Amino acid sequence: MAPVEIRGLSKRFRGVTAVRDLTFDVRPGRVTGFLGPNGAGKSTTLRALLGLVRPTSGSATFDGRPYDALEHPSAEVGALLEDTAFHPGRTGRDHLRVLALAGRHPDRRVDEVLELVGLEGADRRRVKGYSMGMRQRLAIAAALLGDPKVLVLDEPTNGLDPPGIAWLRGLLRAQAGEGRTVLVSSHLLAEVAQSVDDVVVIAGGELRGHGPLADVLGGGDGPGAVARAKDPARLAEALQRRGHRVHRDGDELHVHGAGAETVGEVAAEERLVLHALAPRSRSLEAAFFALTEADG
Repeated sequence: MAPVEIRGLSKRFRGVTAVRDLTFDVRPGRVTGFLGPNGAGKSTTLRALLGLVRPTSGSATFDGRPYDALEHPSAEVGALLEDTAFHPGRTGRDHLRVLALAGRHPDRRVDEVLELVGLEGADRRRVKGYSMGMRQRLAIAAALLGDPKVLVLDEPTNGLDPPGIAWLRGLLRAQAGEGRTVLVSSHLLAEVAQSVDDVVVIAGGELRGHGPLADVLGGGDGPGAVARAKDPARLAEALQRRGHRVHRDGDELHVHGAGAETVGEVAAEERLVLHALAPRSRSLEAAFFALTEADG
C-alpha cells in the first residue's frame, strides 16, 4: 500500500466535471511533481485528498485512510495550499505556536522549523510586515511543524525569489531523502524538472501520464521530428494512429517519440507529400504540451 493513493477519483461541481476517474500512487522517499495547466484539476484533487471537498466517486487516502480518519493528522500529513491565510497582527512565532498547541506538537518544534525555513531572525515581527516570500516560508514551516511523513504542497514556490526556490528544492530533496513522501503541485515545469523524481500529469481533469520523470516527459531527451506536409491534418492523424504524439503549430507538425525516418516512412505508407522533414530532440516543454493539449 502506497502512502498516498488516489483511486477512481471524480469530482463534479454543479454539472461541471473537475476531475474524472483519476488513479495514481505517490511513493515514499521520492519527490513527485503534480503537473497540469491551469484548470486541469490539480487543486481539486489535493483538496479531495485533504478532506476539504467530498469526492463524487472514488477515494483519496493516506495509508488506506481518508484524511478525516487520521488519528493525528498534522503529525502524519503536512499541507500547504495556495490560499493559506495568516492573522496579520500575530508574529511569525506566535502563528506557529498556536498551530503547535492545536496540533499537540512540542513547543521546541517552533524553533526547529523557524530555523529550517530561515525565519529565525524574523520570528518576532508581525506577519503583516512579511514579504510574500517570507509568508510562503512561514506556510512551509507550518506544514513541517508536526514532522509529518507525508508532505502535500500546492504551488510552494509562489512568492519565492530565485534563491528561495533553490532553497526549497534542497528542502524537498532532503525531506524525501529521509524517507518522507513529497507531493508537489506546480505549473513551473523547468523548476519541477530539477526537483522531482516522479511526475503525475493531468489535463481536463484526466490522467495523462504517471511515472518517473524521464519515462513520462523524457527529461528533455528522446527522438522527435518537425515536418511540413501538403495535408498536415492527415499526417497528424496517421502518426497518432500509430501511437505517436503530435503537436501542430501552424503548418508544422512537431512529432514526439518518433524520429524523422519514422515520420518519412509513415508519410510514404499513406502516400502523403512532405514539404520538409527534419530531426529534432524533444524539449521538456514540448513533451508536456503534447501530453496536456486537447485531443485532436
